[in-house]
Amino acid sequence: METVYTIKPSKRISEIPKYIFAELNEWKDEARAQGIDLIDLGIGNPDGATPKPVVDAALKSIQMPESHGYPSFRGKDDFRRAIAKWMKDRYGVDIDPITEVQTLIGEKEGLANIAMAYSDPGDINIVPDPYYPVLSRGSWVAGAQVYHVPLRDENDYLPDLDSIPEDIARKAKMFFINYPNNPTGATAPREFLEKMVAYCKKYNILLVSDLAYGEVCYDNYRPLSIFNIEGAKDIAIEFHSFSKTFNMAGWRAGFAVGNKEFIDVLYAMKSNIDYGTSSIVQDACIAALEMDYKYVKEIMDKYNSRREIVAQGFNKLGWHMKRSSATMYFWLKVPKGRHSKEFCKDVLFKTGVMFTPGVAFGEYSDDHFRVSIVQPTERLIEAFRRLDEAGIRYM
Repeated sequence: METVYTIKPSKRISEIPKYIFAELNEWKDEARAQGIDLIDLGIGNPDGATPKPVVDAALKSIQMPESHGYPSFRGKDDFRRAIAKWMKDRYGVDIDPITEVQTLIGEKEGLANIAMAYSDPGDINIVPDPYYPVLSRGSWVAGAQVYHVPLRDENDYLPDLDSIPEDIARKAKMFFINYPNNPTGATAPREFLEKMVAYCKKYNILLVSDLAYGEVCYDNYRPLSIFNIEGAKDIAIEFHSFSKTFNMAGWRAGFAVGNKEFIDVLYAMKSNIDYGTSSIVQDACIAALEMDYKYVKEIMDKYNSRREIVAQGFNKLGWHMKRSSATMYFWLKVPKGRHSKEFCKDVLFKTGVMFTPGVAFGEYSDDHFRVSIVQPTERLIEAFRRLDEAGIRYM
């Protein structure tokens, strides 16, 4: 009789909810198999080429034998100096390049690692909901519990700190925030960030600020670094990404900044489970940080023009929403009486236009869907032609 082996994964990985973006990929595969011409406004994957100075720097680096070995765990000194200078130039924040910078293999990796580095099984971390998935999933992988604070339109999608039970606040280990926000597009004023710093100091909580969309801004809006708030460096660490700012999503690069204690803990975690960012990618990132800002402005101008097309398109279909001053997303309500997955799947197979159902971002989001402006102008115009023709309306 043949032996049947039943080697089970860990309980914690089995209990993590299915990653809905994997399910969305199955939808897309099914649509393509039916011959549907897909216009993907789901995943926030930047289209367009990485700026030429960045590509040129990578091509130069890949020809250098010294780039072919194991990279530094911390990151090259030149890279960390470029990061510190960029933080000073863009945010007016003083960062020590040697002790207060950790380079990352993409920001998502860093956010997961900081959660695992500071969370023990049974700990509680606070995450606003809706949320970028890794902000909760890193804690779950570490065996920690997550307390979700709902983000409401009436609060401008900022967490109501007074609504958090006192016992949760006293037990909390970490508090994750993400402004400009994915998926809602919300922005955080100085007053809110000051409250966050004061709150985390009061309860001895590590404040984790995800600033992935710090440069994806319009209408002369500029977000703050958490370190623009007095005293934040005592209790905060901040994460940045190259993906959206420089059209470098596939290069897998990011960095964290903060005081030496938090950076050292992140370094200890990373050095035990991965290596540093590729030396070739680091050289490309240095070029990105040091190149003329006109290249970034061209990327943001492209998104801004698309933002207008999408806003006008949805308004004509009955959605009357506020334009966000940041991010590459629109956060819209599903028609009344419908759930986000059912609505988005219906739209996909009727029109070929792909949205992300709000339930992908948390339990409080099933009445919304997210739209990413990551397609060329002509495809966006075609998407709204199809939606109109199919009678997709907000009722």
